Parts: sequence; structure tokens; C-alpha cells
Amino acid sequence: MTWIETIPEGAAVGPLDNLYRAIKGPNGKVDHILKAHSLRPHSLKGHMELYKNVLHHSGNELPKWFLEYLGVWVSWLNHCSYCVDHHRAGLNRLLKDEKRSDQLWQAITNGQFEHSLQADQCAAMDYAKTLTLHPRGCTASDIEKMRRSGFNDGMILEVNQVVAYFNYANRTVLGLGVEVDGETLGLSPQGESWQHQ
Repeated sequence: MTWIETIPEGAAVGPLDNLYRAIKGPNGKVDHILKAHSLRPHSLKGHMELYKNVLHHSGNELPKWFLEYLGVWVSWLNHCSYCVDHHRAGLNRLLKDEKRSDQLWQAITNGQFEHSLQADQCAAMDYAKTLTLHPRGCTASDIEKMRRSGFNDGMILEVNQVVAYFNYANRTVLGLGVEVDGETLGLSPQGESWQHQ
């Protein structure tokens, strides 16, 4: 599951047990990326707060499917199959359209979005690639490109935070050897809850 020790659901006590209860899926299991934090419950809490607020907050303007799609793109660029698998399944669940899902997946694998996305979304995908692979290469012109294509600054901040979050999550997974083994893919917190459904 990981290269470091983790505390299983049945052995968790105190704050960790409370966190596990708050984030477990319908099968009573906690995703391995979250369980990787089990030796430091405060880190797990911080990860969940960041994830929930960046990707699943009701105050976001951009559609949830697009934020999820950005995450799949970033994870693809980072060769993080764990996050690609999870968030591609989540994207499929949100879209409820197999043909559209396949079209968007093909756009990721060939890195060409102009036939699958609107101009503003394409600009965000370009920005995500630069921020992921060459963060020092980001310039004000990247932001201006998103503005010109229709994003307001709040939307640009949402894109920035989703890309930054997935780079963090990918490095957590890749750096600790987190694997998908036995997980239910595509679950995410619903509403104000942290519980994965």
C-alpha cells in the first residue's frame, strides 16, 4: 500500500479514528493516499481540508467536472497513475457520458484540447502544464491569456489552486509509494461532508 507504516482503520484511536470515521467510503475504507498520513493525523486533516476546499467547495465558479479534469491532466503529466485512476473515475461519474469521457481522455493522452474544450479551458490546460512541468516558466502572460479567453481572476485562482493541490497530492503518492490496491475508484466528498461517496 505504501513504503511507510500506516495505521489500519481498525487500529486507529483518538483523533485519527475520528478523522477516519469522517472520511471513510461506503465500504468503511479510507483511501490509501489519506491513510498515508496516519502517523501524523494533523497532516491528514490538513490534506482533507485543502482537498475539500480547493476541489469540492460550493463557492467555486468553475464546474466541478473541469476542476476534476485539470487534476487528471496534472496527474498524467506527473505520471501519477494512482491519481489518474481515481480522478478519471471521478470525472466519469460527474459527466455521466461515456462518449464525452472518452473524448476528454483522448485529449489528455495526445495533449491536444482545442477540439474537446472551450478556449478558456484550453488556456487553463496550458497554464496547468507550465505550472506543473516548468513552474518558474509561468509569467503574467499566462494569466492574461486566461483572462482574455474569459476567466475572471477568481476562476484563475481556482485553476492555480487545483493544479498546485494535484502536484502536492501526486508527490505525496509518488514519494511514499501509495498504490490503488483494493480501493473503490472515483469516490469524493459530497456536500459539506468529508465522507467519500
